[in-house]
Amino acid sequence: MKVSLNTIRFVNKHYESAGDPAPDGVDKLVEKIGAQLAAVEDVITFGKQFEGILVVKVVACQSHGNADKLKVCLVDDGGKVADVERDANGHVQIVCGAPNAREGILAVWIPPGVTVPSTASKDPLVIKSLDIRGQTSHGMMASLHELGISDDHSGILEVDVDAAPGTSFVEAYNLVDEAVIEMENKMFTHRPDCFGQLGIARELEGIQQRAYKSPAWYTQNPTLPAIETDELKLEVHNDIPNLVPRFTAVTMANVTVKPSPVWSQIFLAEVGLLRPINNIVDYTNFFMLETGQPLHAYDYDKLLAISKQPEASLEVRTSRKGDKITLLGGKQLELKDESTILITSGDVPVGIGGVMGGADTEVDANTKNIVLECANFDMYTIRRTAMQYGLFTDAVTRFTKGQSPLQNLAVLAKIVDEIRQFAGGKVASAVVDDNHVPEEIMTRGSLYPEVTVSGKFINDRLGEQLSAQDMAKLLTNVEFEVQVSGEELSVKAPFWRTDIEIPEDVVEEVGRLYGYDHLPLVLPKRNIKPVQQNAMFRLKSQVRDILSSAGANELLTYTFVHGELLDKVGQNRDTAFQLSNAISPDLQYYRLSLIPSLLERVQPNLKSGYAEFALFEMNPVHAKDFIDKETGLPAEDYRLAFVFAADDKLAAQAYKGSPFYQAREYLVSLLSELGITDLEFMSGEGHEPQEPISQAAIAPFEKRRGAIVKVKDGEFIGELGEFRTAVRTNLKLPKFIAGFELDLGQLLKLASTKSSYVPLPRFPKVEQDISLKVPAKLSYSELYNFLKQNLQPPAKTNFWLAPLDIYQNDQDKAIKHITFRFTVASYERTLKSEEVNGILDSVAAAAKTKLGAERI
Repeated sequence: MKVSLNTIRFVNKHYESAGDPAPDGVDKLVEKIGAQLAAVEDVITFGKQFEGILVVKVVACQSHGNADKLKVCLVDDGGKVADVERDANGHVQIVCGAPNAREGILAVWIPPGVTVPSTASKDPLVIKSLDIRGQTSHGMMASLHELGISDDHSGILEVDVDAAPGTSFVEAYNLVDEAVIEMENKMFTHRPDCFGQLGIARELEGIQQRAYKSPAWYTQNPTLPAIETDELKLEVHNDIPNLVPRFTAVTMANVTVKPSPVWSQIFLAEVGLLRPINNIVDYTNFFMLETGQPLHAYDYDKLLAISKQPEASLEVRTSRKGDKITLLGGKQLELKDESTILITSGDVPVGIGGVMGGADTEVDANTKNIVLECANFDMYTIRRTAMQYGLFTDAVTRFTKGQSPLQNLAVLAKIVDEIRQFAGGKVASAVVDDNHVPEEIMTRGSLYPEVTVSGKFINDRLGEQLSAQDMAKLLTNVEFEVQVSGEELSVKAPFWRTDIEIPEDVVEEVGRLYGYDHLPLVLPKRNIKPVQQNAMFRLKSQVRDILSSAGANELLTYTFVHGELLDKVGQNRDTAFQLSNAISPDLQYYRLSLIPSLLERVQPNLKSGYAEFALFEMNPVHAKDFIDKETGLPAEDYRLAFVFAADDKLAAQAYKGSPFYQAREYLVSLLSELGITDLEFMSGEGHEPQEPISQAAIAPFEKRRGAIVKVKDGEFIGELGEFRTAVRTNLKLPKFIAGFELDLGQLLKLASTKSSYVPLPRFPKVEQDISLKVPAKLSYSELYNFLKQNLQPPAKTNFWLAPLDIYQNDQDKAIKHITFRFTVASYERTLKSEEVNGILDSVAAAAKTKLGAERI
């Protein structure tokens, strides 16, 4: 939000409401704004760019002679510029190609040695005396474009104020003390009134504890203009009063469309609008910037032509899929759904309500009759439309903050009065006020009822000792109505305020206006007893250390994903929460599991030259079926996901077995470090979870090459395995890839709080392999779990059982060979091979009896 101090001074002086907004200088004011109103991002000394530029009078203007479009002009600068060639009368010669250069006008001269303002911030161009086709030109007469005020370079600027030749441009247009203060918009999110110069002027007085009085015309119930000429009838039909609570409009006849006054164009340039159109359009922009209330002007006769009716009409409705409109600036838009507010005429779209008008009804040089619209729109609908179509206009900026519908008539009546005075317009219809604001609000003159609050309530929260009268004075300075009864305050917000609803709002207002720097600086009391560490935070830190030490890389990806990613991994997007107003198509849905986000990063990393890597992430997931029973809100299910991948060339050289076992190795190592050792790996085949969030978690995995990870007592931990062929194809994954996804909540419950360190036996270990021929239908995990449970090594030993090989002959699909390596070491003595053989003989016999496994 850019604020022109000169404009504030003009507003204050013109309306006799206050004095200079910066009585102690701009620096002091900026400091106060930063402390009490908004963060100041920049202070621009606007007049500085015009230093050395003068107003001159063209005393002679003749054709160049050697160029058809050039003219040789003599200008009077009052003799202000030294070291420039002059004729006998003291005049300076300038060659000019502007069609409007002529004798007798006041123009703007950029003398030699002065920088062209429009180039100052880019590649500064310093004017020099030049020979142009045989005639010397000492500098140039500038257009609005060269001055950096607008895009208009159709002719030189004709000065429209009374100024003597030689007057500096900054003096002529009162820019000597001008400063433009740019404040952060986000600070005003709940203050739509502060998106206008009038609102800022009021706040500047308030934070300096001076009383402000709004201009007489800025009232909820202004005097409406009467019809002054032949009536130009206007019909308004509002089909969506819930989205457009108030729509006011009036027609005006015989307006004179012309360029705006230079002072007006300078103001628009100061606040960032470098494209003045004409006086009518610029009036709508000016009063939007002054009051924060956007307006729009239509060409009445163009509306008639579109509606093909004897009188003009404006209809307000929601869009229909396929509606088309050409917007101001020429952008063509086809509407995608039924959520956009449209302004139509004869059912033909002529504007997107609250966003932008249509090109077919724009006011141009040929316009004679106009319709002025001043409406109020639903802020959430405007925000959705702007995001959906990428339309971020100044009107959108204001409407998305929730403008007060109680100010529409005041702003409409004011712009009508200005056009009557300065553009020759005549009121040609009664004011249409399609008003659906609740009657109690209109009668009360405030969006919310009076707030009753005690002085003690305010002081307790501010740590101050202000009296009720002190508080009332702070509030009335910015035009609140306050009744004081003892220590009780009854506070009624003015009609333009939309943020005063509860006692805490009054506390905030009093504190801000009084100044937070006045509040006492007292350190809060706190207990020095150490706080208990968050268990989940500690677990995540532990997991991070373990996997990082194993060579894995942690990723932090977006909580939201594209719907297509869910489709590619086989997850049902209907079970995921969808954002209705996503900032990007890639961020449409809350993710149902973490694995897809990791898989999406595999192919880019392989493409970048990383032949093998391990990735992991810890974050919450959400699903529609996973709801907090106490609050009824979506619950967060914290997960740990891991993926190991290697490109095909490296995998063929370095890895002999299945990628399942590579991921399993990481998993077992991780859980072992956490003290979770009694694991069971159940085949993924036949596992059909009932809950959608569990179905989503297992969806990317190939059930035949995956496992469900549990502990011995049946507690579920997560899923482990390789990924389905369709998933690998959709995401361009290598063949050697596997991963797991674990429930961090379960890990937190199962992880041992004691150290998992186990000292190694000091006696030599003994290794023996055991190979079993088993039916093909018997899964590896079943056999592994059986052997692990039935191995009976001597007391006080440490043993390991690890897979060594799985082999299946293509000619005999009914059986397969599985080989394990059994490692055992005693803490008391050196074990003999005969003892180890006996242990394996015993477990092999049990496996044959129970599982039909034959030792080979």
